[in-house]
Parts: sequence; C-alpha cells; structure tokens
Amino acid sequence: MDFERVIAIAQEAGELAMRDWKLGRKADKTWIKSPGQIVSDADLAVDRFLRSELEKLVPTAGWLSEETHIDHSGAGDELTWVVDPIDGTKDFVAGKTGWCISVALVHGDDPVFGVLVAPAMEETWVGKAGSHSEVNGRALTASRRQQYEGCRIPAEILPPDIHLTAVPKPNSIALRMAMVADDRADVVASTRWGHEWDIAAAHVIAAEAGASVTNALGETLVYNGTHGKALGVLCCSQNLYQEAVQRIGKYVTENGASH
Repeated sequence: MDFERVIAIAQEAGELAMRDWKLGRKADKTWIKSPGQIVSDADLAVDRFLRSELEKLVPTAGWLSEETHIDHSGAGDELTWVVDPIDGTKDFVAGKTGWCISVALVHGDDPVFGVLVAPAMEETWVGKAGSHSEVNGRALTASRRQQYEGCRIPAEILPPDIHLTAVPKPNSIALRMAMVADDRADVVASTRWGHEWDIAAAHVIAAEAGASVTNALGETLVYNGTHGKALGVLCCSQNLYQEAVQRIGKYVTENGASH
C-alpha cells in the first residue's frame, strides 16, 4: 500500500475544500440533510474526488462515506475506505477552522491507517496501526493525565460545578480526538449515536499515540459494518479511562444515548 499517496490524495482534497472555504458561506451551497446535519456542495465535491482517487489506488476496497453511504458500495469487505469528506461542516460553512478531511483504511473490523487533513489549521495528522502517529511530521504522545478533576475537555462552555477545564472545541469530533493524541486535551466523549466515518481515522491516530479509544460505554469499536453506526466515542488518557467509563455509563443509564 502506498500510504504516502493516500496522504497526498487527502491533502489534494483539502486544497479542493479550501477553495470554497475561502469564499465564505453561501446559503445556496448548503442545505439541511437531516435534523441537526448540514451538507455543502464542497462535501459532495470532496467526496467525489476522494472516491475516484482512492478507488484507483485500491480497486478492490469497499467504500463507506458520510455522503455516499446509502449504497454501501462494498462496506463489509475485507478492505474498506471509511471517509468523511468534511468532518465539522458547521465550522466549515461558518468560516471557522475546526474541520478536516478524514480518510481511514479499515482491514476486517479495525482501522489500520488514518489521515486527517485540516488545511485551515495547516495540520496533517497521520496514524498507522502498530507503527506511529504524527502531526506535520512530529511524533505524537497522548495525554497521560491521571486526575479526572480539572482535566481538559474541548468545550465552548462548562458548568462551574463539574470542575473540568474547557479548551478550544473544533466542530470536528476527529480533531477533538486528535487533541487527546497530541496532549492538548485529556478526555473527549460523546454519547450520541454517531457514525464510524467520523472517528475511524482519528481512532488510529489517537490509539497509536497511546490514548484509550472505545465507544461511549467502554466497549470495543467495530468498524466496516454496513450500517456505519457507533454508540458514541470515548477517547482519553489511559490513566483516566476507568473513571471516564464509569462517569459516562452512569450518564447513559440516567439519560439514555442521544440520537
């Protein structure tokens, strides 16, 4: 596998997206695809580009993407591309920087390679299972924080009574997980029913950096399903994992998982 070519393709996709991002939001180029979910022309253009180039690279691989997942296109094959053409579309269309191109290669049930290209932040994140993870060529070491109280959580605002520390929150869940991988945050958690294309690439990057990555309940994430669904995500310092699972499990028990 030519992983350098995968990175180059993702970076080319980032350049394509940046052309629209620099133009700013245009109402006629974005629309609501489901409650709380928006899509833009750029999402679709990047998706088409990635699919064309990645299928040339590995013609036998399946395809599972946020924008073209309805046909499944071989999802469940031994090798499958799991892609979010623009993760963090809300930031993208608002002219904010917290979005990225997310590309993962899944072998069996597990992501084995991931790349996040965040061109507005001038960052490229890469992770290869069993090998390394990096941002802009610099090796990553995930958060090793041991005390949950006061830990850093990407958030716009936090209630003062929960005794956590808010750090900048990109709309992209993948970039929030990458923050844990680079010791910019200690815990990222979501109890919403999400999709594997949101987290597959970031999972490799964070796990290879030494973070714990599971679903919201601490269970193993299984990728390359034909439905693309995942019960949230937990990405955190290994030292905080048990306490985080207990806290999130209690929350889900009391409030249920969000949709």
